[in-house]
Amino acid sequence: MVCLILLIASCEMKPDRNSERKEAIQAVIDAFASEIEEDLKDDDIGGSISVAIVRKNKIIWARAFGMADIEHKLSADTTTIYRTASISKPFTAFLMMQLHQDGIIDLDEPLEKYLPEVKNLKGYSDATKITFRHLASHTSGLQREPNLEGADEGPIEFWEEKILEAIPATSFQSKPGARYSYSNIGYGLLGLALSRAASKSFLTLVREKIFSPLGMHHSFFIIPDTLSDRLAKGIDGGPLGQLSFERPTRGHIGRGYKVPNGGIYSTPTDLGKFMICNMGYGDLLKKENLALMQTVTEPVEETWNSGLGFQLYEDDLLNTVEHSGFISGYTAYFIFDKKYQYGVILMRNYNFGATNPLELTTKVLLRKLIEAERNKR
Repeated sequence: MVCLILLIASCEMKPDRNSERKEAIQAVIDAFASEIEEDLKDDDIGGSISVAIVRKNKIIWARAFGMADIEHKLSADTTTIYRTASISKPFTAFLMMQLHQDGIIDLDEPLEKYLPEVKNLKGYSDATKITFRHLASHTSGLQREPNLEGADEGPIEFWEEKILEAIPATSFQSKPGARYSYSNIGYGLLGLALSRAASKSFLTLVREKIFSPLGMHHSFFIIPDTLSDRLAKGIDGGPLGQLSFERPTRGHIGRGYKVPNGGIYSTPTDLGKFMICNMGYGDLLKKENLALMQTVTEPVEETWNSGLGFQLYEDDLLNTVEHSGFISGYTAYFIFDKKYQYGVILMRNYNFGATNPLELTTKVLLRKLIEAERNKR
């Protein structure tokens, strides 16, 4: 009886590590929320910031701060929609891997098989044949933007025509596979080639193969009229320039060729679903194909490495998969740690402010979450 009493007492005195861990993580989140609230006050432009935090296969916290539309006095909430800008690129690369998994394309076959118009690129030859892998890893050697006036303008319905117009106005900066060189026009070509290979609209492919299976019900290339009031109104300008709604509003009307590389609208919680999928939960891509997307592509850079659709970063604690998004009136960041499987999505309807740079803000939060997790194990 004495032994039983001592055993019970010992169990009661033993600290609940799981509860301590949850409390420590919540303390990190609460402190972060307070920082965001203060940042919004300091910025004082009437914008909004929305955040989601992922842990393994769940969104463990999501919250919106500030005004989604200051003109109409609409507060942001977790269904507020933002432009993702270049966070669209991981979706294009993910679709590429799905078509590769389905046997429709091979990553290393020449793009000209499906898009013979690439032969009109300036400097194209047998020595500069571009592959799907080159484009997805930003090692195609193509310049960042085409030398075509108004390339990023025009209705989304005509984005493919804009791509074709841009091809003769696009040059090589290096030989394909020689070095990393970020290219928006490269991702435009990638999206169009994927559409040709699958014999289906690129917009339809992304919706049917990614948005719908993941339940991303607030993610679009074209926002339905019924959800137009969910869109955060982009604010251009700053930190010293005059603030304006004009340019971001024009961007909704016409994006030109920037669809596969920057055309998606979404919410942090929807992006969280995509993040969970890329962490390996779900069946849209096999583990080996996810791993390939998250493996450094040669040639290795000294400070920044590219996978397929993602940037990759590693230090003494973090081993991250990430991508930023920046376009007039909107800024976003998407990042998760491969080992500890914490992730953060941050979206904002203005470009400059106290949270700059978003990469640093999200990495600091991610580091604190992981440290809290490790310390309470």
